[in-house]
Amino acid sequence: MPSRVYLDWNATTPLRAEARGAMLAAWELIGNPSSVHAEGREARRLVEDARGALAAAVGALPRNVVFTSAGTEANALALSPGLRGPSGGPVERLLVSAVEHASVLAGGRFPADKIGHIRVTHAGVVDLDDLRAQLKDGPPALVSIMAANNETGALQPVTEAARIVHEAGGLLHVDAIQALGKIAFNMNAIGADLATLSAHKIGGPKGVGALVVAEGLAGLEPVLRGGGQELNRRAGTENVAGIAGFGAAVRAALQALPEDAEQMASLRNRLEKGIRTVAGATIFSDDAERLPNTILFTAPGLKAETAVIGFDLEGIAVSSGSACSSGKVQPSHVLSAMGFDPAVAQGAVRLSVGWSTGPDDINRALEAWRKLGNTLLKG
Repeated sequence: MPSRVYLDWNATTPLRAEARGAMLAAWELIGNPSSVHAEGREARRLVEDARGALAAAVGALPRNVVFTSAGTEANALALSPGLRGPSGGPVERLLVSAVEHASVLAGGRFPADKIGHIRVTHAGVVDLDDLRAQLKDGPPALVSIMAANNETGALQPVTEAARIVHEAGGLLHVDAIQALGKIAFNMNAIGADLATLSAHKIGGPKGVGALVVAEGLAGLEPVLRGGGQELNRRAGTENVAGIAGFGAAVRAALQALPEDAEQMASLRNRLEKGIRTVAGATIFSDDAERLPNTILFTAPGLKAETAVIGFDLEGIAVSSGSACSSGKVQPSHVLSAMGFDPAVAQGAVRLSVGWSTGPDDINRALEAWRKLGNTLLKG
């Protein structure tokens, strides 16, 4: 039996060897990183080494990295009323782009009547004119715009957004979870005030995330209260092994980034060319700058659930562009925000490649797509 082909890297990635090694070593340690004895100090060293690696990766100071249980918790922590920069009043409302991850669309700790949504173009890119208009009237706002969309791969104009937001006296949060390890991301260069990261999107373990804040940011209120861990910003004993794996993964990802990005783009382009051989096939956001590894596509009459099952039966793991809630597939909110009809959105399939994807994997995926095109779309 041939081995399976994994083309769902935007959902999660395989554990890198470097991360596995770091975690195995960490599991041998006894100490609590908050303890002052030798065993505790050794555990603390691993946490701080990882903190330094994440800070260096995104252009921040180590003391401004807060470890969390996941990217979702990091987003909830970031979306906090009362945040304020070095010069300016506290934010009183939240503006989020219409294509954000569900954990951002939920609004964190902002009340529903203080949350607004920023339009996107048909290509899935944030409408900066709409952002300007919404910032013009009203109190200072926290604005949340992802660096790269998890479904379409569309890159967002976060640098320009930061300038617009700061001119209006607001703050910018960037969900960089899909961007890290695929494109260069430096929150200092962008001008972001907060950025969220996740380990399992870059070859680290599941269950570890981080919020990174700009120097001088104040007013961050913890979601979890109790002990004084993470400089009183996130209570709970740190997941030492997971954090060590996160640090090792980010080092490995950044070291390999130029070569990996080039390889992923080449493989993605081959996939796109093959997908387009089916009449009427549509690649979403193909007229926008995108991540080098992501394709969201559909074809006339295609049903995403059926296509995902069909690929799976051929030994290929892909995902639907739809969000699954309580086992019920719904049309993608991203494609709806882009102006696509629900019937089109219901047929979206996402393929995402990674650092170990090879040409043979692409050949098998395209062979499966040709078979599916001849059966699922027949007539």
